[in-house]
Amino acid sequence: MLERTVRTGAGTGLRADTLLASALLAELVAPGPDLWVVSAWISDVEILDNSYAGFSAILDERVGTTCRLSEMLGMIANAGSRLHIVTRPGAHNEAFVSRVRAAMRDPRPLHVEFDAEVHEKTMCGRDWILSGSMNFTVNGLGSSKEQVTYTVGGGKAAQAHLDFSEQWGTRA
Repeated sequence: MLERTVRTGAGTGLRADTLLASALLAELVAPGPDLWVVSAWISDVEILDNSYAGFSAILDERVGTTCRLSEMLGMIANAGSRLHIVTRPGAHNEAFVSRVRAAMRDPRPLHVEFDAEVHEKTMCGRDWILSGSMNFTVNGLGSSKEQVTYTVGGGKAAQAHLDFSEQWGTRA
């Protein structure tokens, strides 16, 4: 198991969005059966800068110079993963879910739960988990002072999949 905890913010020069981009690119290349996104607030943040076309070989041809979170999640679902999004109800989050649905060729692998009590902030793929104090928003992934733990291997991701399935089901 590999695990790294970082503290982000202006004082450290570290940002959570770079960790998230790396994890999602790996998931896109080798998609697992399920990808869970659990966060009270989710924005359609810029995840990947493709202005030099360095990622064009693996990104959907519809993605321009900047790849947004909704586009990346849609591509991962299009590659074969069931996508589970758990977030709070509200126009902002509902608009994000609509953008994810629009990025998918077939929305059937999308499972959405609006849970007014959710406060956890976790994204979990095949054998990795990214969790911490941040929401998946511009401030949470960029400028805010946050604690983020990225774990690859071991049993944490598998346990999270079981826990999430138990709490919110796996309809997709």
